[in-house]
Amino acid sequence: MDTVDQKLDEMLNGLAYEKIVGDAPKSESDPLLAKLKSLGSEIWVDTGELEKAQDIWKKEMTALTTNNTLANQVVQSGIMDQIIEDTIRKIRDEGLEITDEELILEVGFVINCKIALRLVQAFKVKVSVELHPSVSRNLERTLHYGRRYFNVCPEFFIVKVPLTPEGYLAVRKLTQENIPINFTLGFSARQNYLAARLSNPDFVNVFLGRLNQVVIDHEAGSGDQVGEKVTLATQNALIEAREKYKDVQSKLIGASIRSGEQVAFLAGLDVLTIPPKAIKEFQESRKKTNEVISHLKEEIVPGIKISHPLAKRFPCLWEMPDQFISFVDILINENRLDEMQGNELVDFCRKYNINLFHNFTDTELKQIYDHGKIPCLDNWSESIALDDLMTQSALQSFTKDQNALDDRIRSFL
Repeated sequence: MDTVDQKLDEMLNGLAYEKIVGDAPKSESDPLLAKLKSLGSEIWVDTGELEKAQDIWKKEMTALTTNNTLANQVVQSGIMDQIIEDTIRKIRDEGLEITDEELILEVGFVINCKIALRLVQAFKVKVSVELHPSVSRNLERTLHYGRRYFNVCPEFFIVKVPLTPEGYLAVRKLTQENIPINFTLGFSARQNYLAARLSNPDFVNVFLGRLNQVVIDHEAGSGDQVGEKVTLATQNALIEAREKYKDVQSKLIGASIRSGEQVAFLAGLDVLTIPPKAIKEFQESRKKTNEVISHLKEEIVPGIKISHPLAKRFPCLWEMPDQFISFVDILINENRLDEMQGNELVDFCRKYNINLFHNFTDTELKQIYDHGKIPCLDNWSESIALDDLMTQSALQSFTKDQNALDDRIRSFL
């Protein structure tokens, strides 16, 4: 790292840093949330907005998650405007040579830290902070920012890294450095099994609500329990991996939860990260505690029409073929694994006919970006795996929200 970059990093980490003071708030217990906890589930709140978290906070809640979309909601409220102005001024006062785009990226780093630190100050719990999407395909920059976020608040920050080829490899290194990682944007059991074996992050994810929605949007069925089936299959795969391999510790987060009913159905999952609206639905559902039970060992029949032309694209989300497990074994034993780059991981997958990483062109990425977070499957070849397409759609959706956040920063330049 050259002197200018090192000076900039030190200054920005100083701007982002806040000393955590005071004690955790005293909170009431909730019987239904206590039942989830007794079944083995951690309960996290999925919001970057302090006031929404305070409105529903209970004793059983142990962490919060933020992402690019949630951070943008906070920034667009105007609450971070003064921090944006102050950060830009201090960077320019240092006289460092930095482009406007680099400046925006660094101001975004400070803002993300400040949003997360507001939550840490209020609740004294772990908070996930997500990297800027523009670094998601750059191994070295992912490592750079992952380390910087952690250094701002090592006691409470969990670094969220998106699922890309470079992400898998960066998380492997960051985990070896004992940096807590939330490996995000997962949509299948196989994606997360690979993450647990290859990278061993603290947490992996299934964005289950979006999986239900993609079925509904294509009139391929009711969509009921599609995401739930994938989530429970992933949880069972991780339990087996943790039992079989002593170096695997990854826990599963059920993310993109849309309703209180989903919260109840996923009781027993390692972690549930729940938006305030769904938490309230669960609390107000009038369920009795004995009605909240684990469904981990049940056979789930998802709401997909078997006769629908798209039906055959969905099983890859929950199936774990022996061929794939064998591929992971081969990859883990690859001599050059720790020197591997993202493109080399892609090539390795293709060598063994593993369709995890389609080579999307710039035109295709723009098509995904413009369409939204739920892809139109009719536009994409069956050779593109659904989990891969869903991950790319999620990443492009977060990129769109990050661009809106960046534009607000840009307005101050």
